[in-house]
Order: sequence, then structure tokens, then C-alpha cells
Amino acid sequence: MAAPKQIFRVDALQNLLTDLRDVPVTVDRWEHVEPWAVARVWLRSAAALPRSVVVKWIPDGLRESRNALWRLRSELAALQFLSEDLDVGLAPRVLAADTAAGLLVLEDLAPRVCLDQLLRRDGAAAHGDRLAAFARARGALSAATAGRVDTYYTRRGKLGPVDAAADQVGRFAPLREGAIEHASALGVPLSGRSAHEFTAALEELAAPGPFLALSNGDAEANNILLHASGPADARLIDFEFAGYTHALTDAVCLYVPGPAWLTVGDPTTTGLADQYRHALARGIPGAEDDRRYGDGLAAASLSWALIRLHRFALLDTRSPGDHSRLQLIATLEAAAHTAETHRALPHLTSWIRRIAAVLRRRWPDADQDFADSASFPPYRARH
Repeated sequence: MAAPKQIFRVDALQNLLTDLRDVPVTVDRWEHVEPWAVARVWLRSAAALPRSVVVKWIPDGLRESRNALWRLRSELAALQFLSEDLDVGLAPRVLAADTAAGLLVLEDLAPRVCLDQLLRRDGAAAHGDRLAAFARARGALSAATAGRVDTYYTRRGKLGPVDAAADQVGRFAPLREGAIEHASALGVPLSGRSAHEFTAALEELAAPGPFLALSNGDAEANNILLHASGPADARLIDFEFAGYTHALTDAVCLYVPGPAWLTVGDPTTTGLADQYRHALARGIPGAEDDRRYGDGLAAASLSWALIRLHRFALLDTRSPGDHSRLQLIATLEAAAHTAETHRALPHLTSWIRRIAAVLRRRWPDADQDFADSASFPPYRARH
């Protein structure tokens, strides 16, 4: 059971649902989905409600936090936008909400489970169909929402202040500057043609044109639910950081390791790249343009690698063998490989490879062959 400060107010939930349905609704039992402020709740009522729902709440200690309120409002707006404005079955439906009480009541998507749980348990080879569904769902979200930015922000603005420009830049973007400083301290300063291409990459991400689309803000395998077997009927979750940004930032997770993984494999050989791109092109025809697509994907991948490089100072203090060191080098090299595959940003890519080479020399324990599929299969977890 959660600590008291983490428990949602059962009476507030019962009152919310009772008022909504005009008949008494009682919480029968509930189960905390740790470590988040999320619970699966079983209900008793004569109302036409599901037997179980998922409740997300703001813990008491964060009830007045601007950031917590902003995140709850963003999730509410994004989920209602997808289900009510667009009518696409890509995410859970909102059943009830009380922003003042910090409560969201969502459709329970069980028995679906998080994809990352399946990958950790069984390995990627056992879940090719579900990885393909993951790739399609990421592309489908962008395809469905491209061109609807005004509709989303009109809905989001009714719930409270929002900075659309900040959404577009991305909440991690400021970390790139620290990464550039680390690179300089390592003896690999950003200069000349590399600096010019870095500026071009930032301009691509800041002005996505037709690639402007809604993202949930965390496009990783832990934020998609699928059936462990049978049809790969995917649903995306966790829209707390939702906002419109460059669609191809959501493709990076297929090419470059996220926080949970040491490797993700090569999506061009597994077919995941095509699954994503075909789904994306249904709503963004420009995705079929190799040059435009490659430039955007390279910019997004290299940007993500720099965002991860901001952790260098922390990782440099860790003991040899720490998986985070392996992960940082793998991330830099995977981003460089992605740009090289799409023949984009060659000088910036070379700069990233030089940083990775310096880290391999600095951390001999992390100087390993990530192409060795026996030691580093796709979706090998970071410990």
C-alpha cells in the first residue's frame, strides 16, 4: 500500500462519479500501481460504469504545484482531444475529471501490459509483432494530429495557461547547452562546419512545418500498452507532457536507446522503420520525401544524444562497469549511425563520433562492441 501522502482521496472519487452519474458509486477496492500516483480501482454502482477504472491523482504535497497542475491539465486535454475531437483509438478515454481535486478517471486498458515489461521478460525476438505495433502507433499519433494544432491548444487553453512555443522546443532542450560544454571540456569543441550543422538541426526541430504533431512527450516502450499475446492492439499512455513538436522526435526511440535500454537494434533491418514511416505518411505525406525525412530524423536523433550527454559529469564519477556509461556511448553512436544511414548532417555526426571515441578511451570498461548481438541484443535493459 502507498504511503499516506500518495493515496488518492477515495471520497473525492466517489463524489465525482456519483455526481456525474446521478446514482451512488462506491469504491469496492483499489490497487496502487507503484511507484506512480496511479491506481486501478474497482467500483460498485448501478450506473453504466466499467467494473474497473484507472485513477491518476496529484499527491497532497504537490496539489499546489504549478508543474503538477500543468501536467494533469495537459494529459486531460490531450486525451480528450484524441477521443472527442479526433475520435482515434490510440489512448485511454477520460471517464471523469476534477482538476481542482487533482483527479483523472481513465478507461482501464487491462489486460494490456506495458511493452517494456514484455521486452525485459522475453527479449525483443519474442515480440516482433508488438514492436511493430509500437512503431505504427507512434507514427499514427503524429499522422492523426498533424494540422490540428489550433484545435488542441484551444482545448488546452480552456484548462489553464500553456506555452505552445515551449512545447514545440521540448522540455529537455536546455540540456543541450550543458552537453556542448562537456564536449569542449573533453577536448572536442563544437566549431566550424559542425557548429553550422548544429544550428541547422535546431532550426529543423524549431520549424517542423508539416511535421508539427502531437507527442505525449515520452515516446518509450513503457508508455504503450499491448496484449501479451494475440492481436497487437496498442494504446499509448502517459500524456502528462503532451504538446505539439516535431513528429520525428517520436521516432528517435526506434533508433537510439532511451533511458531504459543499452541497445534498441537497427529498425531499418527489423522493418520497424518502415512500419513507423508508412503510418506517419498517412497523415504527413512529406514523410515520403527521403531528404526531408532523413534531415528531420537525423536532427532529432543527434539532439537526443546531446541531451543524454548532459549526464557526463555524473557518469564520470561512477564505478567502472556502470551500465550508464555503456548506455551513453551506445546512444551517441546509435544517433550517429542513424544520421549516417540517412546521409544527413555529416559534420555534426563526425563530432558526435569523436565524443564517443574520447569516452571509450576515458572509460575503458565501456569500450565494448555494441554490434555483438550475443552481448548486446536489441532492447537489452540498462541496470
